[in-house]
Amino acid sequence: MKQIITQVKSEGPEQTWEAAAALMESLEPGTVIALHGDLGAGKTCFIQGLAAAMGITDPITSPTYTLIGEYEGRMKLNHIDLYRLANSVEALGIGLEEYLESDGITAIEWAERAEEILPESMLHVSIEKGCDERSRQIEIWRAVACES
Repeated sequence: MKQIITQVKSEGPEQTWEAAAALMESLEPGTVIALHGDLGAGKTCFIQGLAAAMGITDPITSPTYTLIGEYEGRMKLNHIDLYRLANSVEALGIGLEEYLESDGITAIEWAERAEEILPESMLHVSIEKGCDERSRQIEIWRAVACES
């Protein structure tokens, strides 16, 4: 079951960055964020907004080939892209567990490829393409246990 924190309709990158900046205001050190969405949905764009809100001025690009980008701002940002990995075993092979224990913010694109080893308490950001090229539907949520 999921607890929806917020839903935002974005009409372009600027609004996606604003949604990420608004989320950043409530994040604490050690937060893990799983980003979900098709290729080109805007996952890296969302992380660019987080980085800007953290005072990071380095360009943020998708680390599809390097797998991990580390950035320093008011807090450390670990940007991880698991697109090229097949499963949790491969994610462990790149040292993912160390980033899950970081005192910064860890944002993981294609997180479903390592879901077995990710913390249950992580935030989820789902981004879906809208009816036109620029629009996106962004949903931020947490998994919650069902009460018996």
